[in-house]
Amino acid sequence: MTDLPISPHGPSAAFFDLDRTLISGSSAFVLGVAAWRGKLVPTHQFVRDAFSALTFVIAGADDDTSHGVRDRILGAVKGVRLDDLVALNADIVPKLLDRVRPESQRLIEQHREAHRATYIVSASPVELVEPLARALGMTAGIGTRSEIVDGTYTGELTGPFCYGEGKVEAIRELARWEGFDLDQCWAYSDSASDLPMLQAVGHPVAVNPDAKLERVAGQHGWPIVVFRKRTKSVIRRTTQAVGAAGLAAAGFAGGAHWARSR
Repeated sequence: MTDLPISPHGPSAAFFDLDRTLISGSSAFVLGVAAWRGKLVPTHQFVRDAFSALTFVIAGADDDTSHGVRDRILGAVKGVRLDDLVALNADIVPKLLDRVRPESQRLIEQHREAHRATYIVSASPVELVEPLARALGMTAGIGTRSEIVDGTYTGELTGPFCYGEGKVEAIRELARWEGFDLDQCWAYSDSASDLPMLQAVGHPVAVNPDAKLERVAGQHGWPIVVFRKRTKSVIRRTTQAVGAAGLAAAGFAGGAHWARSR
């Protein structure tokens, strides 16, 4: 198995989208179920959000969907105490760990072995993303931060909504603090909504891409990786992406893999 190259040009990191990249399906559904069972959201809101999560699983996200998700995330936590939301992690984190793709886990390990920091970058609340990242042995989680006053969520943002350009804003701020060279960094996502994040790093990888992302990745010669639910994985790559696709291939310890010219 080929080890990941350690960049001689400066510190680097790997950024992973959460839903349909690190995990199968939507974390919002798992959070919604836990919040409903914990009586933090009413039944009618749970049913509405469950339908939205199912739509996301089937069709992926778009800009209109994300605006609705942002409003629901902020609206759902408004008036909720921080301690009550954090308490849900005892139920949420194990369920999300069960959904982590084995290929994604192996990629995280490969980047750690190459002395790269690893981060989840997600629109989900940071109170969910951070403990999940820690449970996976990652450096940290970057998520949406909501304002908290006297231990209670106000329903307002205290930073960028971690979606689209908001993810880029978040990782650029992190890069300034940690001294990362984004040209030496990696990013993984399934959705065209994450094109800004993928374009902000030197090593973008499309994972289970939607139609638009697959088209853009093919045009730019980015590796296109398809993770199956269990052991199969397929890598399609252009000649310009041989090195990067080889890196992705090294992460598939548990499954068959092969490469094809596009």
